[in-house]
Amino acid sequence: MHKNSSTFIHEQQETMAKIGYIMVTPHYDNLGADRSWMNEYGCIQIIEESEENEKTRPLWKKLMLSLERGDEVVITKFSNALRGSRELAIFLEFCRVKVIRVISIRDRIDSGDTLFPDTKASAILEMFGSLPDEALALRKAAAHETKLKQKMILSADDMSKFKESKKEKEATIINMYMAGYPIDEIWRACGYKSRSSIFRVLNENNIKLNRGKHSGPIKKWSERKNPIINRDKQESSE
Repeated sequence: MHKNSSTFIHEQQETMAKIGYIMVTPHYDNLGADRSWMNEYGCIQIIEESEENEKTRPLWKKLMLSLERGDEVVITKFSNALRGSRELAIFLEFCRVKVIRVISIRDRIDSGDTLFPDTKASAILEMFGSLPDEALALRKAAAHETKLKQKMILSADDMSKFKESKKEKEATIINMYMAGYPIDEIWRACGYKSRSSIFRVLNENNIKLNRGKHSGPIKKWSERKNPIINRDKQESSE
């Protein structure tokens, strides 16, 4: 038996896929609400593109390849899914040829003329006009966020290297001192600006000093060079 036309249309509608797409960026505040809208509308899949893929958008390209005649694409906003007027024109022509219904939640546009009946032509024209600026702002925000994260990672990595270098240097000082190396050799090996830094490291690590009269940081050059002046200072203070 041949199926009647109403049965065929009903089965055809059931095979139509509703797919949601969201370009996730740190500055997009409607992510949760739009995800809920898509779920309630009946999207069988919600694709969330990460900000790291803002330039290449592999999931968006994969979505375009997987769409079939009669499917529905739900996007959060045209400026969120597309990066300019040229991409918009190509996308709309693609959907026209494939008879794909397009729904934009935030633009309140439905190519099926069912949802958002109060949307006026002026609002659609405004979306077309503002799309390049909005898409550019989104791209700049995503790029800025990525650069900040990269700088933070580099900064944390550099700090880790610095701490590791400092620990290694202190370990060298302690090991050389315990092995009996002269202070001058330890100083040259570690590259500190002053020899007093060697004693500071030893004191901080509770190493018992055993180099003659030195029981702490080495005295300043002026104190060692002018013992009479230092003695007079001590007597005057008493």
